[in-house]
Amino acid sequence: MPGVPTRPSLFNRLGLDRPELRAWAMYDWAISAVQTTIMVAVFPIYFIAISADSLSESGATQALANAHILIAVVVAVLSPILGAISDYAGIKKKMLAVAMVPGLLALSGMFFVQHGDYQVARALFIVVLISATASVVFYESLLPHIAPQQEMDRVSSAGYALGYLGGGVLLAINLAWIIAPQAFGLPAGDGLTRSQATLPTRLAFLSVAVWWLLFAIPLFRRVKEPPRTLEPDERVGESVFITPFRRLYETLRELRRFKNAFLMLVAFMIYNDGIQMIQKMAAAYGSVIGIDNSALITALLIVQFVGVPFAFLFGGLAARVGAKRMVLAGLAVYTCISIFGYFIATATHFFILATLTGMVQGGTQALSRSLFARMIPAHKSGEFFGFYSVFEKFAGIFAPLVFSLVIGATGHPRNAIFSLILFFVIGAVILLFVDVDEGERVARDAERGLHRAREAGDEPEAPSAPTTIPA
Repeated sequence: MPGVPTRPSLFNRLGLDRPELRAWAMYDWAISAVQTTIMVAVFPIYFIAISADSLSESGATQALANAHILIAVVVAVLSPILGAISDYAGIKKKMLAVAMVPGLLALSGMFFVQHGDYQVARALFIVVLISATASVVFYESLLPHIAPQQEMDRVSSAGYALGYLGGGVLLAINLAWIIAPQAFGLPAGDGLTRSQATLPTRLAFLSVAVWWLLFAIPLFRRVKEPPRTLEPDERVGESVFITPFRRLYETLRELRRFKNAFLMLVAFMIYNDGIQMIQKMAAAYGSVIGIDNSALITALLIVQFVGVPFAFLFGGLAARVGAKRMVLAGLAVYTCISIFGYFIATATHFFILATLTGMVQGGTQALSRSLFARMIPAHKSGEFFGFYSVFEKFAGIFAPLVFSLVIGATGHPRNAIFSLILFFVIGAVILLFVDVDEGERVARDAERGLHRAREAGDEPEAPSAPTTIPA
């Protein structure tokens, strides 16, 4: 009726009121299944118990740890280069699709991994995680192109929320058919062959490939490829494999100009180190203090599903009090988690810890992503998010080192959990010095300067079909 205000739709309230925003966020839903089923929950157990059953438990664990190190190194080297190529050639979506292909094939290959195939299993695991991480570089670099500054916090948070939900839903389905295969018409009971006994888990790996591919489709259909933007000193026809390296060198030099974005990266590297350590070591820590496996799995699902509403909540509150304040609030909660983690002794305590983690994990990381996105020029988002990925991977080095040294010095992981407070406190202190308003102003000035150069004729118009650029 005229004069009667209409209530905003659910998508509007969640910050996903446009089709391209919903399509972009759905990629988080798609890719999070790789993290939950492959990286965290199902594959590591299968690798140690089945694929690497010819090795000792410590040997299998070490083999998996070495795989993570190789993944971190490869991603750290490739991410900025691939990001720079995607910016220069204007092919972010195409490179995202190319990055997905090896991972999808490797996930499909995991279906055939059986007892003793630990070398093949480890190789496929490495390919999957490198592929998934590379695709996320291009996915995140699309954020500044689909959402204006005032929307970035809510859109990024909504993406993380859908990621928690998607990863949690598929993990719950996977665990259901692994625990009760007969309910899904899968082989169960005594007298099964090795192939029949492992079928539910191998189907879980295959389901991740289907999930990832199916829910990535909206992004390719609804999100437009950002236009190619040349720097004033670049010309059409330059090599797509040489010019990006020059761009990377220039971006490294320009980090002095985008000092708040760089300071944000340093803060993020430090506090995210602590966040990742809690993610990776929670199950092992719970096992050491006597929490049984069923409780550990329940705790993981708690983190996933509690993370959904709280990621949305963080995005909404950021619009009122600021993203930086919300990240600082999340780091304060993480400090409390480290203190509480020192004292926990029962499954109930562990569930409380999982709930607290779920409340702040997605929101803190989502707002870190959007804060960074607001302080970089959109036309260089690929290479800047390439560096973001590098810093994120380096965030997997220092906390494990401190964790190991503290355990070695004190003899108990409780002290190591307590030591993670350092990462949250130091990261928060550095974040306090980030001037978000100034960072946004510098980024927008860079974009306006490029537009003025184009209008003055210093830069040629980019071709409409970037695939015609000669190599």
